[in-house]
Amino acid sequence: MTYFIGIDIAKFKHDCFIMDHNGEVIHNSFTFKNDKTGFDYFYSIIQKLDPNQEKRIGFEATGHYGMNLKEFLEDMNLSYMEINPILINQYSKASTLRRTKTDKKDASLIASYISENKYITYPFKSYHISSLKSLTRARDSLVRERSLMLVKMTNVLDKIFPEFKPFFYDSLKSSTALYLLQKYKCPSKMANMNSESYKKMASTLKRTISYPKFIKLRELAKNTIGKEDDLLVLELEAFLDIYLHLDSKIKELEDNIEKEYNEVHSHIHTIKGIGINTAACIYSEYGGIAPFQTPNQMLAYAGLEPSKNDSGTKINGQSHMVKHGSSYLRFVILNASQMVITHNETFYDYYHKKRLEGKHHRVALSHVARKLVRIIFHLEKNNIDFDPSKLR
Repeated sequence: MTYFIGIDIAKFKHDCFIMDHNGEVIHNSFTFKNDKTGFDYFYSIIQKLDPNQEKRIGFEATGHYGMNLKEFLEDMNLSYMEINPILINQYSKASTLRRTKTDKKDASLIASYISENKYITYPFKSYHISSLKSLTRARDSLVRERSLMLVKMTNVLDKIFPEFKPFFYDSLKSSTALYLLQKYKCPSKMANMNSESYKKMASTLKRTISYPKFIKLRELAKNTIGKEDDLLVLELEAFLDIYLHLDSKIKELEDNIEKEYNEVHSHIHTIKGIGINTAACIYSEYGGIAPFQTPNQMLAYAGLEPSKNDSGTKINGQSHMVKHGSSYLRFVILNASQMVITHNETFYDYYHKKRLEGKHHRVALSHVARKLVRIIFHLEKNNIDFDPSKLR
């Protein structure tokens, strides 16, 4: 006999339903809290089941709400299956025409789903994979905040010193630009810079602008069309402080990401054009490659598989990405695809071939993304580094 245990995940509590392979209710729907007491109560019920029978646990992938439960199940040596909520929704529509939805109903529906479908368990995830996912998402959030600070700094500089950012090729991220903003803050002070100022800057920075460019910037500061204002300078200083703080925290996260990534022994970073941070993000968002038996499953998980619409004698010749998977993972893979086109001849040729076929840039890029995912699957499953000479 096999027990099918469906759990409906929520923020503060979870609902559970247990049935056997004949569809007989073993334990009607019950609720347990998302805390230690609740988990212990859930486990006490599981322990009452026949220890000699298989227990299959399933629940929808609900992001961080289910993280503590998954770790608890792993600690108790209980396997589980995470299910795409779209599949449960489709199963519900196929099972009944009634539009009733409750947490207890969902729990029984999940139990029924895993009883009728292949039970694909997620192997016990290591601490490093969970940490990587948390770290890479935290980094992404801080990078977005840092970019926002650059926009705010630009808005202020457009008012008090509009010539400054274009002087640095329209970017404020250079070490020299940040040094000058930290040291002088406003054009009136930059206008008073001298040769001694340049020497201090050159000794502080590993690489900086030439002295003639330094003199040119000083002249721009003297003749700026911007209107200096104490309150605007105060704003600029505040945004700059936040930017620098975010930048230091991002570097701290990246150091830890690299350490954790090295522990999982992935090969994604060996693909030229994919850095450690991107590789760590892809690996952790997939939760490792072990849960996937085919590259198509990985494509489906990221929402990168093409849709098909064939019915009877009618065949739709056009296909689009289904976009039912992880939008965040899909975004990362598409960005990585853009980079591998730049750094890998074969990827570029493949992209160019699709463009010559008349495909739009985004469509051609999606083809590259699918090729990239298939290669990642091959590298991880065979535990080998990327070899461009074997790329077709």
